[in-house]
Amino acid sequence: MLGVLLGLGLLAGCSSSGDQAAPPQDAAQAKEAEAAGKLDTYRQLLRIGNDEMAVTMGHDILDRYPGSAPAKEVQKTLPEVERRWKENSEKARLAALWTYQVAPMAGGTQSTATIYSSQPSGENRVRLVLRRHTAWGQSVFLYGSGHGFVCRGTCTIPSEVDGKRIGIKAFAPPTGEPALMIRDDKAFLALLAKAKKIRMDVTLVDGEKKETLLFEVGGFDPAKWQPLPKGKGS
Repeated sequence: MLGVLLGLGLLAGCSSSGDQAAPPQDAAQAKEAEAAGKLDTYRQLLRIGNDEMAVTMGHDILDRYPGSAPAKEVQKTLPEVERRWKENSEKARLAALWTYQVAPMAGGTQSTATIYSSQPSGENRVRLVLRRHTAWGQSVFLYGSGHGFVCRGTCTIPSEVDGKRIGIKAFAPPTGEPALMIRDDKAFLALLAKAKKIRMDVTLVDGEKKETLLFEVGGFDPAKWQPLPKGKGS
């Protein structure tokens, strides 16, 4: 009797185990349905212009369902979507490096466009400031920390604009701020309008340390830098 019961138990166990395992055909169909659902999501993301999420979903489809019909469809559009997303992301990053402000300042109104150096970074960052003031006019200057920069009289800052070496003339303000004023602000602004990266080799007062400043200026938007009223500016 014990042997019969054990035999029945083993048969029941085998039958139960067999019921839980999905046939290969059903598993394949489930995977196809899953891929189709993700493809539908990918199409919707493209439709609403969400390139970032579309890139993530597209790569997920390619990784999980290689060789499938959804993967083949995704492969037709994903490279262009990814290229566009990376390009727009970089544009947004560069634009975010700039800060634009308009505020009262010393008896007038001041409009500034400011970007910090990408190198050096942290506490040693240097600001590149474009300023328009209703009383003082237009100016461009570097503003750092510490005791400022070495510049006697009019000095030339060895610089590089998108790989092209140039010299930028500057002078230290007589009031002693840790700054360097660009001598020809109009020429600098014309240069800035077309530039992506500007490097400047400066000498710091503190220990006469040589330092290269890198400004990623490609995101500058002149429309956000408020112009002066007529008759003001240099």
